Amino acid sequence: MSLGEGIGRLAATIESRKGADPESSWTARLLSKGPEKAAQKFGEEAIEAIVEAVKGDREKLIAEAADALYHLLVMCAARDVTLADVEAELERREGRSGLEEKAARG
Repeated sequence: MSLGEGIGRLAATIESRKGADPESSWTARLLSKGPEKAAQKFGEEAIEAIVEAVKGDREKLIAEAADALYHLLVMCAARDVTLADVEAELERREGRSGLEEKAARG
């Protein structure tokens, strides 16, 4: 399974949990608490990934990176931003250097 396939399936699962019973699914529970809670959880997971990157523990970084990716997708779903929306933005940027892209954003 490629990264794109795995993330695509994860995004589809998250989307399918919108409106589900919060008692039946962790994702549904996060989404039921609103975008702010989803953003908070993403921030917590991102910080945990940063800590493991600094420590240099590869296995823990892998686990925290997976948690951060999941919570990023939940946060986006909470604001009706789809993986397709993010992919379209990445495609728009393709072929531009990071320095050019940053300059264009101001």
